[in-house]
Amino acid sequence: MSHTLPIWLVGGVLLLGAGFATTLLPRWRAREQARRTAWSTARAQIDSAAVSRDAAGTRVPEAEQLLARAGLIAAGRGGPAAARTAAGYARQADRLWREHP
Repeated sequence: MSHTLPIWLVGGVLLLGAGFATTLLPRWRAREQARRTAWSTARAQIDSAAVSRDAAGTRVPEAEQLLARAGLIAAGRGGPAAARTAAGYARQADRLWREHP
């Protein structure tokens, strides 16, 4: 009887580890996908603002500062909150450039 105890303990530990893995793996994947999606959106907003800047007939210092902030945040490669902040700055800059012909 005593020689089966280590087998049961190892089996229990493996079963517990498998339970944790099946619970946490989908969460990690979803979090990573949300991060990638947020940064993809932010990069698209930054690129759109850059196109508006290049097409603008006048210089708009406030919009340039906003786009620079967005670029600095994007260079830091933070999480989804940082990506949303960068996208917001880029969106504001884009709007300012579109308002000034």
